[in-house]
Amino acid sequence: MLNVRDGKLDHLGLLFERYKKILFGFFYNLSGDPNLSEDLVQSVFERILKYRQGFKGDGEFKLWMFHIARNVNIDHYRKTNKLQKEDIEHWRERIGDKVCNSEEAMGKAEELKILQMAIARLDMEKREVIIFSKIDGLKYKQIGELLNCSEGAVKVKVFRAMQTLKAEYLKIEKAI
Repeated sequence: MLNVRDGKLDHLGLLFERYKKILFGFFYNLSGDPNLSEDLVQSVFERILKYRQGFKGDGEFKLWMFHIARNVNIDHYRKTNKLQKEDIEHWRERIGDKVCNSEEAMGKAEELKILQMAIARLDMEKREVIIFSKIDGLKYKQIGELLNCSEGAVKVKVFRAMQTLKAEYLKIEKAI
């Protein structure tokens, strides 16, 4: 990134290749829409190019990139006035009705379906915290830098998000 900042723009392609899957996963886990996720990844790299002078090099590039990604996501939902609503049908389509040969495989597919539906019910902040901590594997300190809060506050946010996720999971499990 330091090379990109210093004008060697051909290095941006290297960064894109290295981080496009991570960003796509982040956006896909938030929205469940592959086309939107691809568009948002492109927007992140456009902003990286536009604001490259803002990268000081004193922090981790991945955190700086996720900070931009969060802003791209927020801006997208502000522009489209899209509200995060429960969309169980979307998750059914996303997972599909897989034919399983064993009861164990069927049970795991059902658990995954319920988990994804429960994640879809969470508000954006809780979903983001879970994705950062449990899926992207960021440390609490890194998440704190992204969210502009202390490591302790992140621990509380993750705990509360997991509690809410568990409650939503149990509600869906009972309903099915």
